[in-house]
Amino acid sequence: MAKDNKNHCSFCGRAEDDVNLLFYGISGFICDECAEIAHNAIEESRRKNGDFSLTLAEIPKPREIKEFLDQYVIGQDDAKKYLSVAVYNHYKRILQPKSDDSVEIEKSNIILVGRTGTGKTLLARSIARCLHVPFTIVDATVLTEAGYVGEDIESILTRLLQVADYNVKAAERGIVFIDEIDKIARKGDNPSITRDVSGEGVQQGLLKLLEGSIVNVPPQGGRKHPDQKMIPVNTQNILFICGGAFDGIERKIAQRLNTHVVGFGSVNETNAVDRDNLLQYIAPQDLKAFGLIPEIIGRLPILTYLNPLDREALRRILTEPKNSIVNQYVKLFAMDGVKLTITDDALDYIVDKAIEFRLGARGLRSIAETVMMDAMYDTPSSDTRELTVDRDYAASKLEKANLHLRQMA
Repeated sequence: MAKDNKNHCSFCGRAEDDVNLLFYGISGFICDECAEIAHNAIEESRRKNGDFSLTLAEIPKPREIKEFLDQYVIGQDDAKKYLSVAVYNHYKRILQPKSDDSVEIEKSNIILVGRTGTGKTLLARSIARCLHVPFTIVDATVLTEAGYVGEDIESILTRLLQVADYNVKAAERGIVFIDEIDKIARKGDNPSITRDVSGEGVQQGLLKLLEGSIVNVPPQGGRKHPDQKMIPVNTQNILFICGGAFDGIERKIAQRLNTHVVGFGSVNETNAVDRDNLLQYIAPQDLKAFGLIPEIIGRLPILTYLNPLDREALRRILTEPKNSIVNQYVKLFAMDGVKLTITDDALDYIVDKAIEFRLGARGLRSIAETVMMDAMYDTPSSDTRELTVDRDYAASKLEKANLHLRQMA
């Protein structure tokens, strides 16, 4: 048998001709695939051990974070800037030296206010893609005061622990996005009528989490009971980002600005106020008037807003982001070997209907699903290799769906 003079990977044994790249060492070799496996194993070990090995130079800068968000979210530049700066400062807080004479950097929790469908949750999901710390999104609507049906406030940290594989050290430098924060607003000014267990009671429970304290967290979530083992988690360095629609808060803002949202009572001296976008004038006292207690407002010092989506923004949402609605449909049909083309007239028609229904960006998806449903049902079983969706096709499908709904009603 002839001797094999080729170099082989010292780990997997494959010859140099069988791999893409072979790295030479002093007394051995390693192929590119084994090197990648070793790299992934090292990263996994660091993540499990809570090792935050990034340096300040390696942390993405606020401008870089915003540019990343621009790939997925259209518009909302103000909200993106606030988020980018908050995340960057969160990294710097993690990296600050632990010396007695140094200035301690405190966290600045954020609250985002915007109408439904303007991109609050999408911003949170998009920014999670570029983070090097544990990140989770939780819903405030299921939270109740301790002792009542629902979930305890500590279940928020349970989800963060799950994302961090129950590594407490890693979870204690994570970021939590609390969605639907407006749903825990105080239900009324008279507390003697009934106990507000899913409103003010939840806000009171959130205070210790937002401020920073050691919280005993049930590892599996749900309700706490005496025999259950608890995991102590320090929330001092956990950044909290809250978001909510705050439906009706425009009236609170209008009252403070002495303007009127609708009607004939507007005065001439308020012409400078943009009544189509009153959220840009939001202030902490408006949140208090809506039903948030002053203590929780003080623990959410950064307040920003999301602009309502106009026609141009809705049109761009359909096509420009990386995971745009049109790109998703094109990919779905391409997997069946079908080339999908959606004309500009059809896209304009979908946008017009979304504005008519006043559902924001979510309305785009629901309308597009209605238009594409028959094609997605029939095309995989047919010999069709090209499909063009124009305005007439989109209008016929949507009118057919609306006629069916009217007949059912």
